[in-house]
Amino acid sequence: MKNILRVLLIVLTVSVNIGCDQVSKNIVRTKVNYGESIPLLDSHLTLTKVENAGAFLSLGESLPPILKSLLLQILPLLAIALGFGYLLFRFNTPRLFVAGACFIIGGGIGNLIDRMAYGSVTDFLHISFGIFQTGIFNMADVSVMVGAGFILLNSFLNNQKDDGQLV
Repeated sequence: MKNILRVLLIVLTVSVNIGCDQVSKNIVRTKVNYGESIPLLDSHLTLTKVENAGAFLSLGESLPPILKSLLLQILPLLAIALGFGYLLFRFNTPRLFVAGACFIIGGGIGNLIDRMAYGSVTDFLHISFGIFQTGIFNMADVSVMVGAGFILLNSFLNNQKDDGQLV
């Protein structure tokens, strides 16, 4: 019963991440024009709809179609499937690591859905605080970054525990 609940929580966490990403992208696709910039939070956060045919910061956008498909769809799909399988069948994995991996997998699936359905990923968020500026990103990217943060925190906490500094 404990393992069934664990699997359900994993599937739920991944699904919620996919859902938040897809709902937010759908709203932006239907309500925001391409290139339109909508200031939020005193212009520190803006909504700007763009389509990214590549990966992070448009890397790979100009690759030949076969290579682009392999690097941006097939390999990520395999990595997501392997990661998901690992989570489902490794029962002694730390919870914080599992949560982080669920966020990364959910974000990865969200962007993969866009690439397969539209040929590009809809990005729309931009942060600007003085010299700190981001590229334009989406909620799937946020999921991936939060997930990576959880995994790094898990690693840090495990190292502290191994060093005898945490009880």
